[in-house]
Amino acid sequence: MLEVHLLTLFPEAVEGYLRASILGRAQATAKVQVHVLDFRKFTTDKHRSVDDRPYGGGPGMVLKPEPIFAAVEEVESRFGPCHRILLTPSGEPFRQSHAQEFSRHRRLLLLCGRYEGFDERIRQGLEWTEISLGDFVLSGGEIPALAVIDATVRLLPGVLGDEASAVHESFCADPHLLDHPHYTRPPEFRGMTVPEVLLSGDHGAVARWRRGQAESRTRDRRPDLYQRRLAEPSADETRNP
Repeated sequence: MLEVHLLTLFPEAVEGYLRASILGRAQATAKVQVHVLDFRKFTTDKHRSVDDRPYGGGPGMVLKPEPIFAAVEEVESRFGPCHRILLTPSGEPFRQSHAQEFSRHRRLLLLCGRYEGFDERIRQGLEWTEISLGDFVLSGGEIPALAVIDATVRLLPGVLGDEASAVHESFCADPHLLDHPHYTRPPEFRGMTVPEVLLSGDHGAVARWRRGQAESRTRDRRPDLYQRRLAEPSADETRNP
């Protein structure tokens, strides 16, 4: 069972999502445990301050190191060492390969930032994998943390109803391919029809169509991924030179 510790100043911002759908079922069936901890509880001054003005001047407020160090140390003293993940715009862009790596750990600890950023000593004094959701800025790290947890938990055995679902999604079977288009009933809707090949019963033809669609979709929508795919051999090519 994966154990996840989420450090945030706003537990109410994440608890509803964690209880819903796949994440809620994964916790109910003991595939994952998620502990949400408000690190404001680890302040020691009468104002319960978690931030202060930056040295050197400038706008905004900076998260202080003391409550965060205390929170991390409390979690790890009670539960054991964690793989620590820092959600920050300066981190490495989050990819499916990260989720696959995180799913193999016993414990994860995710720290959600707020305000202008972290005191740099939080980075210096603790070992982190720094993750960014993309080239944009949010009000805090809660949304990226939920994205990381969701992407990771769905890879755990027994979490999805159909284990093949986690294999055939975008970035999974081939890390450089988007998923192919999907269709379901009815076969015709407002003049739009399902491609005949999907109704043919020819599994080989369906597989070829899906592969071609995934390749063309990736080439058109994510040329950066497609170029990486051309430059790096796929798993099938590596196995069958």
